[in-house]
Amino acid sequence: MTYQRFAYLYDTLMEDVPYDEWVEWVKNLTRKYGVNGKKMMDLACGTGELSVRFAQAGFHVTGIDLSEDMLAVAQTKADRNGLSIPFYHQDMTQLNGLGEYDLIGIFCDSLNYLHEPEDVQQTFARVFEHLKPGGLFLFDVHSIFKMDVIFQEGPFTYNDEEISYIWNCFPGEARHSVEHELTFFVLDESTGQYDRVEEYHYQRTYEGTQYIKLLEEAGFEFLESIADFQQGEPGPEPERILFAARKRF
Repeated sequence: MTYQRFAYLYDTLMEDVPYDEWVEWVKNLTRKYGVNGKKMMDLACGTGELSVRFAQAGFHVTGIDLSEDMLAVAQTKADRNGLSIPFYHQDMTQLNGLGEYDLIGIFCDSLNYLHEPEDVQQTFARVFEHLKPGGLFLFDVHSIFKMDVIFQEGPFTYNDEEISYIWNCFPGEARHSVEHELTFFVLDESTGQYDRVEEYHYQRTYEGTQYIKLLEEAGFEFLESIADFQQGEPGPEPERILFAARKRF
């Protein structure tokens, strides 16, 4: 089974993810902080689910991802929706030569896939270089509570006629990190048999104060953070923390 096919199945599994809430959050912040331009980079765009939605909301989107297979899926989605979205294959820590943007976002906890704080710092620096003065940088990460508590409540399972999975989570060696081991069973319609696909993912998160420190060291002005798309300061048991920062004028 090709990874492209898996990417489409992945989208099916992620149908309940609140993509529209990311779009509304971004739109609200561009109004709140007076961002007039619509040129946007969707960094670590994956299969382009958000890229398409942002383009439909009126943004001029460029999608960037490390996986060429994911980008192929994203391009197919854009074409299917009649949208002209350029997609580029780059590593977020090595982002280079793509011009300046009014807004750059790293969504769906993609930043948590970076293994070391130096990688986060380097990514922030590359994002800074690609933003116009006054441009917004928006991202979200898994909370410490989710890493240390919720993920450890597994295994998690899903069972359907076409696809099933077993998802095990284990504490990583680094503090507030998780190793994800996923085993998928996907129906091959041509044979009536199930293909077994194994995936391994590693994620790591940090205290909110550390993200703010890294932002400021990269030259950003920290604006605000919220939890789970709810206004107000994050409480003690959030699952997702969303950050907004601005490139200083």
